[in-house]
Amino acid sequence: MRTILVVDDKEMMRDSVASTLQRAGMNVVAAPDAPAALDLIAKKRPDCVVSDFKMPGMTGLELVEKVQQIDQDLPIIIMTAFGSIESAVKVIKAGAFDYLTKPFEGDELIITIKRACEAARLAKENAILRAESGERGSAQAPGPRGVDRLVGTSDALSRLKEQVASIAASHGTVLITGESGAGKEVVARAIHESSPRAGAPFLGVNCAALSESLLESELFGHERGAFTGAEKLRKGRFELADGGTLLLDEVSEISPRVQAKLLRVLQERAFERVGSSVTIGADVRVIATSNRDLPRSVAMGEFRQDLYYRLNVLPVSIPALRERAADVSALAAHFVSQICKREGRPALAFEATALEALSVYRWPGNVRELQNICERAVVLTNSKSTSIPLALIAPWLRETPTTVVATAVAAAGPMVEPKTGTFASTPDIDGRTLEEIEREAIIRALHRFDGHRQKTASALGIGVRTLGLKIKKWKELNIIPPEL
Repeated sequence: MRTILVVDDKEMMRDSVASTLQRAGMNVVAAPDAPAALDLIAKKRPDCVVSDFKMPGMTGLELVEKVQQIDQDLPIIIMTAFGSIESAVKVIKAGAFDYLTKPFEGDELIITIKRACEAARLAKENAILRAESGERGSAQAPGPRGVDRLVGTSDALSRLKEQVASIAASHGTVLITGESGAGKEVVARAIHESSPRAGAPFLGVNCAALSESLLESELFGHERGAFTGAEKLRKGRFELADGGTLLLDEVSEISPRVQAKLLRVLQERAFERVGSSVTIGADVRVIATSNRDLPRSVAMGEFRQDLYYRLNVLPVSIPALRERAADVSALAAHFVSQICKREGRPALAFEATALEALSVYRWPGNVRELQNICERAVVLTNSKSTSIPLALIAPWLRETPTTVVATAVAAAGPMVEPKTGTFASTPDIDGRTLEEIEREAIIRALHRFDGHRQKTASALGIGVRTLGLKIKKWKELNIIPPEL
């Protein structure tokens, strides 16, 4: 239900407009003058303001100008019995959405309000999309939502799913801890999508990637002229995420000064933009993540104890992937399926020996490393193949026991499919070192991408310079074809 603020110094007019809007199914709050209206805007967060033009003290035009400083996207409709082209131009230029001359029909007012609210909704959606476009991992591939995002059947994951489902039903602040790459953002999204706030925005900020001043502006917004380069008013993530969820990724990296401002938002549910003294309400659920030992950071004086307690209302600890090896096969199949669909290629599956190697690998990079390996494998697998052999992925499994790799590679068969006859189609792979397997994988990738080094390096997850040095070394030793 839309909330409309009606501002008029004449009680009869306020009541008449309020009755008309209430009959149309709108929630109405009223103010007798502009100062009272500004107070209600901060407290009630209306969807639209309908104000008289001529009022004692602060006029409707002055109210428009004040509101523009608070919220440029809050639409204002001005009513007046002294209509003129000159006054209409003034209020529109000041930022009013529309201008109605009294007397007007109730339907005319209702239609104008609906248009104003729709324009404000689109403006907010555009701002949210712009904010999301700059986030890491913001472009989410179509797939499971809510708790179904958490793929696997291990006991550890089952307990995590139950905890997420329980937490999602509440509105409390959440602190998610775990190693880098363990899936903290995925769990945060699962909580949001399973919560009553699922239909509202989910925005995030990587606290480790921004300087103190940029992070402060990103979180709370800033006024025009607040600092050098602030050419226009900008809303922060707390304002854009109103009604939804804000993810503070790596919250442990926030400076002490911004920690103090964040503490106030969590305590009072209110904040001010940088360069402003106007207080804005914040109906936002905060989910924070950290890969550091926050209690230790508190003990060392690096993180505020009171902020830690405010964030750690609902703690969630994500187990590392090595602690839930039973989930590796399901996750690998999930990632490969998603990547094949995205790349528009036929379905692929890991061979049994490859899955065995994946299952015993220690995964220092956790789920993110598994996802990267799956993507690399899909890209490098021959387009006519229906399976991914271990020989292809073995060079990337740095900590896999040698016996597992050797046995599986020996059973994997041919790995290189050259366009020339330079190499045998079925090389002897018994007793080969990982360096030799790595060389075979690089040669295969070079053939796949017709010798294009940038594409080859990108697919293999190494630098172009690193690739070039390896090729140069192998050419000098005459162990790869000179045309590569």
